[in-house]
Amino acid sequence: GYIADMRATEVAVREAVEQAERIAGTNIEDVWVSFSAGGLVSDILRLEVDLGGHRVEQSDVDDLLRAGRESINPGGRMVLHAQPTRYTLDGLAGVKQPRGLHAERLGVDIHVVSTEGAPVRNLDLCVRSAHLDVKSIIAAPVATGLSCLSEEERELGVALVEIGAGVTNVSVYKNGVLTGLSSLPSGSADITDDIASAFGTRRNQAERMKCFYGSANMTPRDNHEMIDVAPMASDEDAEGARITRAQLIAVIRQRLDRLMVEIGKELTRLNFEDPVGRQIVLTGGGAELKGIADYAQQALGRSVRVGRPRGLTALPEAHSGPAFATLAGLATFAASDPVDLRALQTPHQLVMRTNPRAVFRRMMAAFRANY
Repeated sequence: GYIADMRATEVAVREAVEQAERIAGTNIEDVWVSFSAGGLVSDILRLEVDLGGHRVEQSDVDDLLRAGRESINPGGRMVLHAQPTRYTLDGLAGVKQPRGLHAERLGVDIHVVSTEGAPVRNLDLCVRSAHLDVKSIIAAPVATGLSCLSEEERELGVALVEIGAGVTNVSVYKNGVLTGLSSLPSGSADITDDIASAFGTRRNQAERMKCFYGSANMTPRDNHEMIDVAPMASDEDAEGARITRAQLIAVIRQRLDRLMVEIGKELTRLNFEDPVGRQIVLTGGGAELKGIADYAQQALGRSVRVGRPRGLTALPEAHSGPAFATLAGLATFAASDPVDLRALQTPHQLVMRTNPRAVFRRMMAAFRANY
């Protein structure tokens, strides 16, 4: 999640953009960037004002949101998102559009996501050093949730677990809003390292073994299926080992066992306990592992599914898996252009763009930029 080598990251960004430009046949000037390092915090700020019983006008909503912006106190942290989620009228929650209704009091719930400032500034500087304009930096769980979760799932309550290479993000949605999130400093790259260490092979070979032969579940047949392991040394005299698929899966499960214990602790800390039956959605590159949904369901005692990008048409099959969920979410976020109180200047900025053709054009432009 954190940038450890500015120069190497800048080169990687340049190479990715050049490849995307060749594929899309267009120049990329600005980008939406996801941020997934640890330290992300999600809060709900509630604010209410008196109306005196008159009809809610747009000016009332504008004044309320301006007051909400002034009420945000990140405590020295950097705010990534400050978005109004729903309104209340005389304490009645769940109002999406209050204009035209009469009420004594008008309130709003503002979803605020904040993080440590330095890692975000490093990411922003790195991308801009590659001669790109950063339109927005988006918390990865926010983008991934847009891509993988249905509106009904977010309303009823769902946990989203994104298993990345070095970071696993755990986020909880309830009543349509991201209510809590946390990050674990481990991911699928740790499984790769465990395989490389256990069988004395290079990381790229260990990654290949994990992708082609790895699984989260073991069967009796796995004791008889043999796998050739390339040696660490590249000399001709070096001989590789032969292992059973069961041995490989045993190493994978050791790391998964530890990861699931930590995920379970975070879900408890985030109050993802009642009612029984709330679903868990796995996504990220680590969710590509065969059988991981069944394994996680047994380990966590919940209904589990693998989340894949939804809502974007004509996605290539190679980009339709859970590893690309955050990228698809960035395109969706860019196209929807949600209200953000940090950019509030004029009343007109408070109204979301609802032209479907304009949204579709922006979505496809963002999709081409990210793929």
